[in-house]
Amino acid sequence: MSTAFEQLKQERIIAILRHVPVEQADGLIAALDRAGVVFVEATLNSDGALGMISRWREQYGDRMRIGAGTVLDVNMAKEAVSAGAEYLIAPNLDEAVVNYAREQSIDVYPGAMTPSEIVRAWNAGATAVKIFPMASMGLAYLREIRAPLSHIPMIATGGVRLDNIQQFIQAGATAVGLGGSIVNMDLVKEGRFDEIERNAALLVQAARRADDK
Repeated sequence: MSTAFEQLKQERIIAILRHVPVEQADGLIAALDRAGVVFVEATLNSDGALGMISRWREQYGDRMRIGAGTVLDVNMAKEAVSAGAEYLIAPNLDEAVVNYAREQSIDVYPGAMTPSEIVRAWNAGATAVKIFPMASMGLAYLREIRAPLSHIPMIATGGVRLDNIQQFIQAGATAVGLGGSIVNMDLVKEGRFDEIERNAALLVQAARRADDK
């Protein structure tokens, strides 16, 4: 088990940064850092994502884990690793990406939804499987698939908010991926980083307390 994944099992949250304006990106990452967010995923379908990964690894690498998201093929995986990504995340399963990540000794969290896809991703060598899109399926679905597949670590992504984050973790999610619920794009564009920090801090605290419930 990798050091990064062991830490993720404690932190529980991956902040997903998609289409963040380049001029606001550094203010956003600083706010998330202040809030106690450790795992941050810059999606590769965002302008300037590779530069963000490289810059953030240099500036925050001693206390944050910076990864790449929306890694759809091996070429994207190679670019992400070259930029310094510590882990790779995708909405889909591409075994070649999983194999490449394993060769590079970094974590990889491919996306899947059905039981067959989840098992296939796990058997391919995934560190954990991203269950996506959770917003469409909900907590009941997560509970159902956890029953026969409890040996597979799962990252619930989509539809996770402050009012239900503890329920997702209690339902068996090893961690959760948070997009709009932790990075409100209206606040980002307006530079209201103090509000983002406060909201992110509440999510971090809720996730850490989930096991105490």
